[in-house]
Amino acid sequence: MAAIGFVRHRMAWQTGEAKCHVPVSFSDNDAGADPTGSRVTTEPEAMSITQLKAFHIVALSGGFSQAARDMAISQSTLSQHVRELEADCGQNLLDRKARGVSLSAHGERLFEITSRLFQAEKEANAFLRGEAGLNGGHLRVAADGPILALPILSRLKNERPKLTFSLAVDNSARVIDQIIDYRADVAITAQIPNDPRLHGVHFLSMRLGLCVPSSHPLAARDGVTMKDLEGLSFVMRERGSRTREIFEKNLGDHGISIHQLVEISSREGVREAIANGVGFGVVADLEFGHDARLSFVPIDDAKEVIDEYAICLAERRHLPLIRGFIDEASRLLPDAGETFHLPAHRGKTMGKTNASASLLTQ
Repeated sequence: MAAIGFVRHRMAWQTGEAKCHVPVSFSDNDAGADPTGSRVTTEPEAMSITQLKAFHIVALSGGFSQAARDMAISQSTLSQHVRELEADCGQNLLDRKARGVSLSAHGERLFEITSRLFQAEKEANAFLRGEAGLNGGHLRVAADGPILALPILSRLKNERPKLTFSLAVDNSARVIDQIIDYRADVAITAQIPNDPRLHGVHFLSMRLGLCVPSSHPLAARDGVTMKDLEGLSFVMRERGSRTREIFEKNLGDHGISIHQLVEISSREGVREAIANGVGFGVVADLEFGHDARLSFVPIDDAKEVIDEYAICLAERRHLPLIRGFIDEASRLLPDAGETFHLPAHRGKTMGKTNASASLLTQ
C-alpha cells in the first residue's frame, strides 16, 4: 500500500496566515524504499514560500535588521529562513557585508522572480478584498517630479474615493528602474521607455528655461538665448537627470560652454543653492513650482524639449488602476502631446504668476 506524507509550510504575514500543503507520495516501487516499510528515502525538501518571502524582504530592505522589523519576526528566524533557502538551492544568494547585504548574481535573478511572485500575490489579495473595484485600491507611483504626477492622482482619486497611493520622486533613470523592479506600479518620466518590457504613453512636452534669483537683472527679461548663457555658472542635478541631459544637448547644439560650480542630487537642494546666489539653474516650464525668491526666464532658442511619459510594465497595462492612471495622464492637458509655451512665466516669479499650475488643474 502506498504511503502518503504531507509536508506543511506555515507562514504568518502581516495580512494573515497562509498555509501551503505539498503532497509527497511514496510507493513500494520507489527507489530506496525499504520492503519492510521501516525506512523511506526521500528527495530533499523543496524551498518554501516562507523562505522566498524572507529572501525577498531582505533584498528589498538591504539588510536583515530592517527586514526583520518589516516582517515582524526575529532576525535570527529570518536569517535561518535565508540560510535554509541557500542550502536547498546550493547557491549563495546574498553577499553579507559589515553594513547590510548585496545580491549575488544568482540572487539578482531570483529577486526578479520573487518580485513578480509577490506582486501577483498583492494583486490577488486586492482583487479578493474588492480593492480592485471602482472605489479603491492602492497605487505605487514613481516620478521624476511631483508637479505632473499629483494632478493625475487627484483626478484618479475623484473617480475612486477610497484610493490610496504612495509617490516616490527620483531622477528619470531610477524611476524606470523602479518599474522594472516591481517597486512601482506606474511612473512619470522624461526618459524614453524604449525597453520592450515597458508600455509608455507620451502626454506632453516642456520647454527649458533659466531659473534665477528674483533680484538678479536677468529676472526682468522676457527671455534669453543660449548665447546669453556663455560662461555663466550653473548648479546642476546629478547624471541621470533628464533635464540636465536635455540642457547639455542644447548647449552642444549651440556650441556654448558654461561653468558648473556644484552638482546636487535633489531639486530642493538645487533650488536653495540658486536662491542663495551659488549659481543659475535650468528647469522645465511646467515644473518651476512656487518660490517667490526665484524667477523663470524662457530660453527662447533651446529647441530640444523634455518629453514626459506615463509608463508601466507592458504585462500589467490592463490592470484597472494602472490603466486608469495612464488614461488620466493622456487627458492631463487639453492638447496632450503638444509643446506648451507659457508667456505668463516671462520675467515673473512663480509666487506672483503660475500659469503651469492653472493649466494642470483645469
